[in-house]
Amino acid sequence: MSVIIETDRLILRELTVEDARDMYNLNQDPEVIKYIGKASSFDSIDDARVFLEGYDRYKNDGMGRWACIIKETNEFIGWCGLITEESGDIDLGFRLYRKNWGNGYATEAAKACLKYGFEELGLTRIVASVMSENKGSINVIEKSGMTFVKYFEVPREEEEDDEVDVGEGVLYALEKED
Repeated sequence: MSVIIETDRLILRELTVEDARDMYNLNQDPEVIKYIGKASSFDSIDDARVFLEGYDRYKNDGMGRWACIIKETNEFIGWCGLITEESGDIDLGFRLYRKNWGNGYATEAAKACLKYGFEELGLTRIVASVMSENKGSINVIEKSGMTFVKYFEVPREEEEDDEVDVGEGVLYALEKED
């Protein structure tokens, strides 16, 4: 197990193919993917496994989305981490099982990722984008110290049966303090 970050209650480690079932299950909850759409879910555990086998951001970027594990129980509760977007921005993202919402885990993991990005990776700016209706994620982002930058338009997905209320996104950012 390649531990990247350790907090009081969590271990953040690299995702592995052994996480395929958890990644698949995480994305099967309509409430978890409500604001990101079905395009980010897997059709099967094998699809999740194939994704994880090809997940090379750790090698290519030195960072990525990391598995969030509760120290006390060794339970996989989701993921949190940093990735380089096509724009060149470094993006903070997180996704947890619904049963773990409201316990401060997302905020704890997000703060730890921001600290790691600035102190260990030498980053100078980290952003987070979220749908404007996603108040829970906005709360996590704001509690993590990030500040509002702007609203932006999000293209509507082409799937007709997708119930995601897309349209307006919100961008937040945090800059490294000197």
